[in-house]
Amino acid sequence: MISKSTIDQVFETARVEEVIGDFVQLKKSGSNFKGLSPFSEERTPSFMVSPVKQIWKDFSSGKGGTVVSFLMEHEHFTYPEAIKYLAKKYNIEIEETEQSDEQKKEANERESMYLVNEYANKYFQNILLTSDQGKAIGLSYFKERGFTDETIKKFQLGYALDNWSAFTDKAIKDGYNLKYLEQTGLTIVKDEKQFDRFKGRVLFPIHSMSGRVLGFGARILDNTKKAAKYLNSPESDIYHKSKILYGIYYAKQNIAKEDNCYLVEGYTDVIQFYQKGIHNVVASSGTALTPEQIRLINRLTKNITVLFDGDDAGIRASLRGIDLILEQGLNVKVCAFPEGEDPDSFARHNTLEELNTYLKENSKDFIAYKASLLMQEAKNDPVKKAALIRNMVTSISKIPDRIQKEVYVQECAKIMDISEDVLYSTLAQIGKKNLQDANRDYKQKQKAFEVIKPKIQVKKVDVQYLLERKIIELLLLHGNKEEEFEDLVLKENDEGDLDLVPVIQKAKVFEKIYLDLQEDEMEFTNQTFKSLYYTVIDALNQEEGFIIETFINKVDQEISSEITSILMDDEKYDLHDWNRKNIYPKDLDVERLVSETILSLRCFLIEQKIDEIKQQTKDTKNNLNPILEEVKDYNSLKMLLSQKLNRVL
Repeated sequence: MISKSTIDQVFETARVEEVIGDFVQLKKSGSNFKGLSPFSEERTPSFMVSPVKQIWKDFSSGKGGTVVSFLMEHEHFTYPEAIKYLAKKYNIEIEETEQSDEQKKEANERESMYLVNEYANKYFQNILLTSDQGKAIGLSYFKERGFTDETIKKFQLGYALDNWSAFTDKAIKDGYNLKYLEQTGLTIVKDEKQFDRFKGRVLFPIHSMSGRVLGFGARILDNTKKAAKYLNSPESDIYHKSKILYGIYYAKQNIAKEDNCYLVEGYTDVIQFYQKGIHNVVASSGTALTPEQIRLINRLTKNITVLFDGDDAGIRASLRGIDLILEQGLNVKVCAFPEGEDPDSFARHNTLEELNTYLKENSKDFIAYKASLLMQEAKNDPVKKAALIRNMVTSISKIPDRIQKEVYVQECAKIMDISEDVLYSTLAQIGKKNLQDANRDYKQKQKAFEVIKPKIQVKKVDVQYLLERKIIELLLLHGNKEEEFEDLVLKENDEGDLDLVPVIQKAKVFEKIYLDLQEDEMEFTNQTFKSLYYTVIDALNQEEGFIIETFINKVDQEISSEITSILMDDEKYDLHDWNRKNIYPKDLDVERLVSETILSLRCFLIEQKIDEIKQQTKDTKNNLNPILEEVKDYNSLKMLLSQKLNRVL
């Protein structure tokens, strides 16, 4: 268990905008920061971070909370893991008590898999650096690639002994469960036998954006064996090959800083570039590029430079991923190395200055590059040239931004010496075909629902829910503020009718709300709000200097999430830059807002009471006069409250 003092220190030190900035590219928006949601696919920012309140809100998915809840949502950390991650980031020493056997058993399966991977990572590093076989084979290989000791340590490179079960035997001996060794793919279990998946290979650990080991990439060094050159960990609950990029943990901050990401193919390409001094580089790990991988980059930058191997196969494989990048709304440049070279070898044989110069001079816009590449094949063949132009227009059609699409059409017309009108016509044909295909798919999907046509149901607005939520918001944001409230006291006038007489009283917002609700015996119907209401009232009563950030950190996760959702409601308007469009929200009048909310709740409850009484008149055969008189009194009170609210009944 982590001590309370450590947890308090972590919350006091950690800055939500700094931590989230490691995972999402944030841009200043007034007093807040905004960015693309890391939880859903989008092109318009809906993710908001508030440094003042030290909370975040994702308006596309509805998620929100503190810096700890972000790590729990994004990295799937447990609460203790998130605290430890932040403590490490901010150099805070962790005071921890020994876990009981029962607590250890409660660790979930995902955590057990992470622990097994961490153990394996340290084991493979140790084998590489200390065993005779590791040094003679694994370390020699890395040295031949030109990797320094510092680089080998930085990327946590390792080696697995060329022995059928050396790792598995050691892991089991050290208390690790075979079940999790198998689930992570480190051990293959067949009948009664078990053996190491990566035996005789050098290891490249694959990290998440936060640095956790998700799996391994492994390369065989003995060419005489009939085995795959590269082998990856199998898919598991914690490792999804299509959703991670090799090197993203080391590159994320530099990608955001440089506002560009170099995309390569292999592990050694990344490591060689990093060692040379270019740190904003990641690899697709030999797999075809996926939308999930592109979205990972999209959180950090809008600019990707794809680096090709010099051979034809490498170029064509990389070209296939360009359309996918364009579809995601990113800007693409491409750079090919001389024939026979790849990013690894070119970086190894050139200085940092030479490498930077080459990348700068040879990184071309994808249209210019595609044209120069394919024109070599087309040459003077009109049919091939026409096919090339259609190929390029197809790529342009993937771009979602209309202005950018038009600029590329103009560029393509110049390069290919063809009329813009022809290109626009072709673009329209492609767009029409795509629309027809989409409509056909849609109609096919709808056929299954033709028999039963569901009725459209209009969701009824829960007025009481909204009013109760507003009361919680007022308590959180303004609970300790002192205001002059105009209370309404019912008094009989000279004619004997009830009148609301205003009386000015000074009070704190939370006192006003509490006394009014207590006076009218109003109870919250939403159980979460009810629990939150008494928790906040109690905190405001006890703490003179009530601080939201401190309060959020003390409540449980469910309540913390609800508080964040309430507090960040107003922040969503910042996403639309309304101020820039000369649209300004009305100035807040706390006293008026409190009074109107309480009065509105009273009106609503009175309406409910009137409906209940009217129902009684249907169910009873007794004298209706007393009941009708009660309805009349309630209607009179409702009328007075409505007048105060300036409502027309």
